[in-house]
Amino acid sequence: MRIGIDASRAISPQPTGVENYSLQLIRRLVTLNAQSGADRELVLYARDRPGPGVLPDSPRWRLKVMRFPRLWTHVRLSWEMMRDRPDVLFVPGHVIPVVHPAGSVATIHDLGHLRYPEAYPRSMLKYLAWATDHNVRCAAHLLADSQATKQDLVNHLGVAPERVTVVYPGLRDPCGPPQDRAAVDRVLAEYGIEGPYVLYVGTLQPRKNVERLIEAFAKARKAGRLRERLVLAGRIGWLPDGILRRLSAAGEEVTLAGYVPDDHLPALYAGATLFVLPSLFEGFGMPVLEAMACGAPVLAADSSSLPEVVGEGGVLFDPLDADALAEAIRWLCEHEAFREELRQQGFKQARKFTWEDAARRTLEVLDRVGRGQAAVPDHDAHSGC
Repeated sequence: MRIGIDASRAISPQPTGVENYSLQLIRRLVTLNAQSGADRELVLYARDRPGPGVLPDSPRWRLKVMRFPRLWTHVRLSWEMMRDRPDVLFVPGHVIPVVHPAGSVATIHDLGHLRYPEAYPRSMLKYLAWATDHNVRCAAHLLADSQATKQDLVNHLGVAPERVTVVYPGLRDPCGPPQDRAAVDRVLAEYGIEGPYVLYVGTLQPRKNVERLIEAFAKARKAGRLRERLVLAGRIGWLPDGILRRLSAAGEEVTLAGYVPDDHLPALYAGATLFVLPSLFEGFGMPVLEAMACGAPVLAADSSSLPEVVGEGGVLFDPLDADALAEAIRWLCEHEAFREELRQQGFKQARKFTWEDAARRTLEVLDRVGRGQAAVPDHDAHSGC
C-alpha cells in the first residue's frame, strides 16, 4: 500500500499550531511505519526540502519536493494525483486537492469559524467555510482533534459519526518536565522578563479572547497585591486593533514577547506563576497541554475542547466573565500550595497525550481506508468530489 501525505504545512521556519501538528504527526508516522514491518510505503509531498534532522531517517518513506509558485495544492498536488496516484492521501493540515484519490483522509482541527464568525475577517470566513465543506464532501474519512470538534462536525455539518475518528494530538518536542532554574533564567532574560509573571501563549486574535484577559489581569492587580506581570507570547494575528488598544492602555503591566520558538517554550512555561488560556474556542488547545507538561499551573476556559485536555490538571472558568477570570488569577497567584497541587495533577494529565498514540490511531485509519473499509464517498481521482 502506498500512502501519500501532504507535508506542505510541516516544513515551516516559524511553525504554529497546525504546522506543529503536521510535523510531529508525520515524524511519528514515519517512525511507526519503519518499525511495523508492514508492506506500506509513505510518500511525503512538500513545497521545499526540510532541513537536516527535521524528519527521521528511514528507507520506508520518500520525499517528493514539488516547487510551484501559487495554488500549490489544487494545481501542483492535483497534477501529481493524476500522474502518480497513491492508494491513500492524508492531509493533516490543509485542504484536500481538487483532484484526489477516493481514499482521502483529512484532519479537521476546529469549526471556530461557524461558532464565532465575528472573530474572523470576512475573507478568512469565506475560505474556511469553503475548505471545511470541501474536506467534508471529499474525504473518505475525517480525523478530529477532540470530541468537541467531532460533535461540531456531526451537529453543524451533518457528518455521520462513523466517518469521524477522534485522534488527540500529543506533546511536541521538546516540552517536558521543568528545566533547571539557570536554564529558565537564561531564556527569560532574552525576552526581558524579570520577576514573577502570568503567561499566555498563542496568536493574538479575537477568538483567543486576549482583550478580556488583559482587562481581567488589570482587575486582578487592583483587587490584590500581585507582583506578577502578564506576558503574552505569540504573533499578532488578524483583527488585532482591539487587542493593541488594550495593550497600549495596560502599559508596563503587560509584556509582549512576540513569537517564541519551540526550544524556548519549556523555559517560559516552567518559569510562570500561572498559565492562562482564555480562548472562546479551541479545536484542541495545545498550549494547555504543553503548560501542564512543563510544570505551569493551568487556568483555562471551560469552552469547546479545553475541558477534555485539562481534565483534573487545571482550573476552568467562564471565558465571557472577566470578573471571574480576574478573581481566579488573583486567588491562584496568592495560593502557592494549591498551585503546587495543580502542577502535580498537570504532570499526570499531560502524560495521557502522546504522538505515538496519535500516529498509531492515524495509521489504523489510513490502513482501513486503503483497504476500502471506511465510509467512502462515491468519487475517484477527479475534481468536484
